[in-house]
Amino acid sequence: MEILVNLDVMMAKRKISATELAQRIDITPANLSILKNNKAKAIRFSTLMALCHELQCQPGDILEFVDDEE
Repeated sequence: MEILVNLDVMMAKRKISATELAQRIDITPANLSILKNNKAKAIRFSTLMALCHELQCQPGDILEFVDDEE
């Protein structure tokens, strides 16, 4: 089981670069890259809220639960 971060999909839909998004939500480009590449172990609600606000989406548009047991 894992949670996938589909941030790159939402960024492409909204036509926003990683650098611009990082600046808008006030996180480092390196931390955004960690999130984008599914390397993060956790995400703060404040970061998730900022992402959803900037990308005009819901948390479920960014995060996806995948059950390996199916």
